[in-house]
Amino acid sequence: MLELNDEKGELQTFFVDVILPLAISKTYTYRVPLSLNQQIEAGKRVVVQFGKSRIYTAIIYHISETPPQLYEAKYIIDVLDETPVVNQRQLELWEWIAGYYMCNIGEVMQAALPSALKLASETKVILLKDAVYDKQDLNDKEFLIIDALEIQPELKVSDIVKLLGQKSVFRLLKSLFDKGIVHISEEMAERYKPRQKAFISLNPFYNDAANRKALFEVLERSPKQLEAFLAYLKLSRASTPVAKKDILEESGCGNSPVKALIDKDVFVLENRTVSRLTEGDDMLLKDFSLSGEQQQALESIKQHFLEREVVLLHGITSSGKTQLYIRLIEAELQSGRQVLYLLPEIALTTQIIERLREYFGNKIGIYHSRLGDNERAEIWNKVLKSEYSVVLGARSAVFLPFSQLGLLVVDEEHESSYKQYDPAPRYHARDTAIYLAKIHQAKVLLGSATPSLESYYNAKTGKYGFTELNQRYGESNLPEIKVVSIGEETSKKTIQSNFTSVLIDEMKQAMERKEQVILFQNRRGYTPLLICKTCGYIPQCIHCDVSLTYHKSTGKLHCHYCGYKQDTVSVCPACGSTHIEQKGFGTEKIEDDLQFIFPSARIARMDLDTTRSKNSFQRILNDFEEQRIDILVGTQIVAKGLDFDHVTLIGVINADSLLNFPDFRAFERSFQLLSQVGGRAGRRDKPGKVIIQTYNTKHRVIEQVVQHNYESLFLTEITERKNFHYPPIYRMIRLDVKHKDPAALSHVSIRLGNELKQALGSRILGPEDPLVGRIRNFYIKTIYIKVERNGIAVSRVKEFLKEVLLRFETDKQNKGTVVQIDVDPY
Repeated sequence: MLELNDEKGELQTFFVDVILPLAISKTYTYRVPLSLNQQIEAGKRVVVQFGKSRIYTAIIYHISETPPQLYEAKYIIDVLDETPVVNQRQLELWEWIAGYYMCNIGEVMQAALPSALKLASETKVILLKDAVYDKQDLNDKEFLIIDALEIQPELKVSDIVKLLGQKSVFRLLKSLFDKGIVHISEEMAERYKPRQKAFISLNPFYNDAANRKALFEVLERSPKQLEAFLAYLKLSRASTPVAKKDILEESGCGNSPVKALIDKDVFVLENRTVSRLTEGDDMLLKDFSLSGEQQQALESIKQHFLEREVVLLHGITSSGKTQLYIRLIEAELQSGRQVLYLLPEIALTTQIIERLREYFGNKIGIYHSRLGDNERAEIWNKVLKSEYSVVLGARSAVFLPFSQLGLLVVDEEHESSYKQYDPAPRYHARDTAIYLAKIHQAKVLLGSATPSLESYYNAKTGKYGFTELNQRYGESNLPEIKVVSIGEETSKKTIQSNFTSVLIDEMKQAMERKEQVILFQNRRGYTPLLICKTCGYIPQCIHCDVSLTYHKSTGKLHCHYCGYKQDTVSVCPACGSTHIEQKGFGTEKIEDDLQFIFPSARIARMDLDTTRSKNSFQRILNDFEEQRIDILVGTQIVAKGLDFDHVTLIGVINADSLLNFPDFRAFERSFQLLSQVGGRAGRRDKPGKVIIQTYNTKHRVIEQVVQHNYESLFLTEITERKNFHYPPIYRMIRLDVKHKDPAALSHVSIRLGNELKQALGSRILGPEDPLVGRIRNFYIKTIYIKVERNGIAVSRVKEFLKEVLLRFETDKQNKGTVVQIDVDPY
């Protein structure tokens, strides 16, 4: 608690440095009104004015008695919290992310806090039409606001400020919002509101046998009400009270009979606050025993943890890594510490959460970006209060307010999904998790069947502990991998659409055995290219330098970079020809072609287009698990750790698109993706088979995949990386210089590149045109900085880069130029 009086007994004046959710390079200082002195504390949210009229929620970062020297501090308007919503360890993590990834701490705050905990300058307050309230329950100022809203049902906040003659109206509006009287526009509203659910219980009067018998006689004249009552009796055997929704589903009689029974005082209705996150009681714990090799691996991990903070577990697909995680999590829970379990994809969290709940019940929470604002705020608050012992989440879960972290598990640690690309902070969740563990003095376990070269290199050089699992768990064997030549089948004319005869035959046999098939094509849409056969015209995005992809589901051409859409082309706008040809194929076209080849098969598609809504992942996964789908077509989502009992065949439609991608990581990523896709086949007691279709059957990476030889891949790739100055031997920073005028961009990027070269010499590459030279009307030039690990400190390079960019941004010649920094851009 702050000391409010100085030595003379006078009230002290405090100043707070706050983090604003804006891309500004410093914290901003505000003065604390004396009336709020007792309420301020680091980590609490405060309402502040920034600029002429904008109102924001900020986080208190530091408290002092020193006023700012260069400007007069404004007063904070209000303190929103009784206790901090962000703890000191989080603020330390935010500071590290801002420093390491060269962004602003306000951008980190914007990424970290759930939207429901952020307030911003807002526009309208609306009186709800169906609001039920008693004016006698309102205080004088609330009464004035409601009085004004009854005359004019929609008011601006600025109008309410004038009406009350005070600046601080946020608490009053929040109170009216919580009472369900007004709706506040989304930008301002504290959108977290506990979820209410209706439950039904029986009036105790009818527990008496004679009274219940009399009730049955009365209800015989109202068959629908009788059905509802019988449904309640049946459901109440399992638990009481019974959810109203369950009675409606069981009886099928509609809402009116249930309402009638409530009106007759037969049923008692009660609205309860329930969690949005899971329903039902803890599931029964399921016991399992580790194999001999798993037990050895577990002991090895524990031994490494005595000496090192980070351990890499290299376990082949289906070797039982999750079971090791469970044993380690159990040990942490027994010592009273929390666990963060990171997964790269939302699809994985939805499948694995059910499996882990079998072991940890409702001690486990789930956190990712597909959850609603209210759900994420609910999890945030539960972690803050230490109600969750285990949190399972995608990359954003590293920002949660843990107080006692003991273990962080990063599963599928090689996945590029852990990297945030846009907007800033462009952090990598795996590396952020390692720093978070350092703050908490916790341990980190990285798990993968195909580790990233960085992690494997760190393990080989002794920086990380290293443990291997080389046998599949139980009876399952590694799948048989068959490589099929597309060129050979094309010349023999045995290929049908994009499917070789080998793949079609294997699919037929699998479906005859009532087994399931997954087909992988790493491109969504129907066809990536439309081209005029007469003049060669290709429809391009008007905002980006990319061709448009045709999507059959919408009948339009889409840009996958900016979201632009236009009607498809049937007549060439350049020459008027009607000879428009489709080139290439995406997941939509594969799905379409399969309908002709296997008309009776049940086919589903799993890519970004079919999984945009909140529960779409879960719906597709459930249907596939329950064998309502025979063939699942997907992009790389299907490669990431999903586990299905009846999948015995995996088909890779075209491996060449992966291998020939112009990126220094193309071979590493191809090996990882092909191995992970193959790992989905035959994961139980059924033998699995993988068919890889390619033009180059003798490619080195294909052969390494067939041999399951990660060590060979590592040795060849690490030599290349060393020779050509790439990670993990060298550190990389990418600068994307953007401007709407290509000539101006060329001029300013060359000037920036030359200034960097004067100090850093050959460590600078570029400026060069990237793969896509224009996105959202901004032309782009890329500059790479490569820093050797054993030479100049990368921190010194970053400090120098900050100075150069500060001079660059203040130079009027560079007006209109945007420089985007990406540290570790891979």
